[in-house]
Amino acid sequence: GSDYAILQIDQAPAHTSSAIRWPENIIPLLQPPHSPELNPIERLWQFLKKSLKNELFSSLQNLRERIQQLFEQLTFEQVMSVSSYNFILEALFYAASY
Repeated sequence: GSDYAILQIDQAPAHTSSAIRWPENIIPLLQPPHSPELNPIERLWQFLKKSLKNELFSSLQNLRERIQQLFEQLTFEQVMSVSSYNFILEALFYAASY
């Protein structure tokens, strides 16, 4: 079987253009309009920002290093817990069985 990937995208015109030719193994999954809370990366950032709360940084480089440190400490389970949604998992299951 082929591998499939679901690419969750918002409805920005650049993402929904009919000029886009999606590879057969990429399935675009459109978010409802005005719903950034459904975007897994937004939830991941929200999770990471909790660790940055009340921290002060003397430079942009110090902030970058702290964010890099947080990314390196992330576990697979943490990423899955903040980025998985039933509708994404159901879409993957459907794609795999198609």
